[in-house]
Parts: sequence; structure tokens; C-alpha cells
Amino acid sequence: MVPIRTDNLAKQFETRRGTIEAVVDVSLAVEAGELFFLLGPSGCGKTTLLRMLAGFIEPSAGRVFIGDRDVTALPPERRDSAMVFQNYALWPHMTVTGNVAFGPRTRGVPARQRRQLVREMLDTVRIADKASSRPMELSGGQQQRVALARALAARPKCLLMDEPLSNLDASLRAAMRWEIQRIVKSSGTTTVYVTHDQAEALAIADRIAVMREGRIVQVGTGRALYERPTSRFVAEFLGDANFLPASHIEREGAELAFQTPIGPIHSRCSMDPPAGGEGVCCIRPECLRPGPPDRTGENTFCARLVEWSHLGGSARFRVRMPDGTVLSGAAMPARPVAEVGEQISVTIAPEDVIVLPA
Repeated sequence: MVPIRTDNLAKQFETRRGTIEAVVDVSLAVEAGELFFLLGPSGCGKTTLLRMLAGFIEPSAGRVFIGDRDVTALPPERRDSAMVFQNYALWPHMTVTGNVAFGPRTRGVPARQRRQLVREMLDTVRIADKASSRPMELSGGQQQRVALARALAARPKCLLMDEPLSNLDASLRAAMRWEIQRIVKSSGTTTVYVTHDQAEALAIADRIAVMREGRIVQVGTGRALYERPTSRFVAEFLGDANFLPASHIEREGAELAFQTPIGPIHSRCSMDPPAGGEGVCCIRPECLRPGPPDRTGENTFCARLVEWSHLGGSARFRVRMPDGTVLSGAAMPARPVAEVGEQISVTIAPEDVIVLPA
């Protein structure tokens, strides 16, 4: 297991319309054995960054290190890395065994050892029964497993994955992400994984780097990014949220106190009050707790239930506050506290209130 590091990595592309800054001054440290995600919207630079790690794109500035070795000037085949592409890039004329054996064969692994390695890889990805099949005879999920086995058979020091599940349907994608986590963690290979799918990243990543316009805006565990985003962009990108303008933000002991259109709110957010006392209050839907209309207490407000959608074991609802603000909530279990149109109360625990810069 080896770490991966970038120091001030950047990439510019020259076009007829001028210079495009695809990646801007990215310094990143991926720990040995980590399953690390690059997450962001289309065009944010995540694939360009991954391809610079792989050696397919030359950086305009900065350095790439795999382990203790500076690989910035090395071609892909000399980096001890392997890449799983979005379209899998399997050789159609080869069997599953031939595809998986290709890397070890080109590296001169003896035939007997190579056969053993291929068997191990096919067992690991649970596709040994398809060893003699060709790619065209496999489903999308099976092709993805073969691509992963082929990459790991080369015994790379790091594995680079470019949206490997994007060609699968939703149900298969959900199942395969757990398989990927199992396979790469059992191999111990340091892995950098590119996706725009927030659920995918939140489900299996050890840590996530959120990218925007070529820059990394926040790095952390999925839980930390979801519960304590440092910007409105990260809060919006990683799930649903209600946003309220916050003014007159002041520290009151362990809490922040401020005014919003729906009334005064207290937060146990650890950040310092922003300059000027202005900011944004972020409340996740599951943190909006409906109750009877006579309930009182800190961060408890009167509201009218305007929508209730039953989703099986959970429900989504919307409430209209006295000032006209509409907030979205999520409830589990899915038992309504009132009929649509009736008055209720909503409570937000201070520890669930996120305060962000304006």
C-alpha cells in the first residue's frame, strides 16, 4: 500500500476562445490503502485530475507522487498504477481469462504463476464461471468486474477508476458499488475514484474531495461533508437542504444565535460568527421534526402542513411558515402528525443547524 500526493497540480488547455483552467493548484494527499473519491459536477476537472495521476495528461504545473517516487514525467506504464475506464475498454477478441491475464503476461509473469493469479482475481470478483466467455457475452455488471480484475491482476500500487458504474442501470449500480468497495479494500490497493454520483461517494468512500471549477473546495468523510459543509455549494451538492438568510449572528456561550425570516434560531455550530454578522442557515430535511401545534421550546415554530408524500418506510413533507417560507422535511417512520392543511409545529435541534458564510 502506498500513498498518492499532488503538489500544486494545475492544467490549462489553450482554445480559440482563450485559456481554460481545468485544474487549479490542487494539493492533495491520499492515504495508503484509502478508497478516495473525487466528486463534483460535470466539467469540474475531476477526470482531468485523475488522468494526470495516471499519466495520460501532462500537467501544466505541479508534481505527482506515488509512494515516495515523483512520477510527474513518467508515462502511464511506468507509474505502477492501473486504470478502470468508464467504458471498461475490454478486448473483444479475448476471453475473460485472456483479458485478466494480459497485464501479468506483458510484465513477464511466468505462465504457471499467471494462471494462479488469474484464478485468484476471478474468484475475488466472483466471475470465475465466465472465464471462457468473451466480453460481448457478458452483462454490464459482469464486464465491470472483468475490468476491475484485469486492473488488479497487474498488482498496481494504486488503482484509478473513472466513473466505472455510469453505464449500469440504477439497481445494478447500487449493488456493484458495494462489490467495488469489498474488492478494492480486500486488495489493500490505494484507490482514487471519480464520480458525479453523490450517493455512490457517500456510501463507500473513506474520504471525498468535492471539486468545483477545477478546485478542491472541501475534503473529508462523507458524514463530515454532509453534516458540516463549509460552503453552500457543498451543502447543496451533497443532498437536499433548506436555506434561510441569517442575520445578526452572534456567539452566545456554546451556541450561535441569529435572526431568520421564520424567527430566531440557535445553532451549536462550532464556526465563528461570520464578518458582518451575515450568513446562511442550512437545515437538512430529516432534521425538520414535525409535532403537535401546541409544542413549544427552542427552535420550535408554528407551521401549516401543505404536502405529505408517503414513500413506504419514510415520507417527505412540506410546511408553510407564517411568513410564507416553505420548508421541506423528511419523516421516518412515515406516520403523519396531521392532515394536509392543518396547523403543526416543527422543531430543529440546535446541533442540526448548519451556519455557512453568505
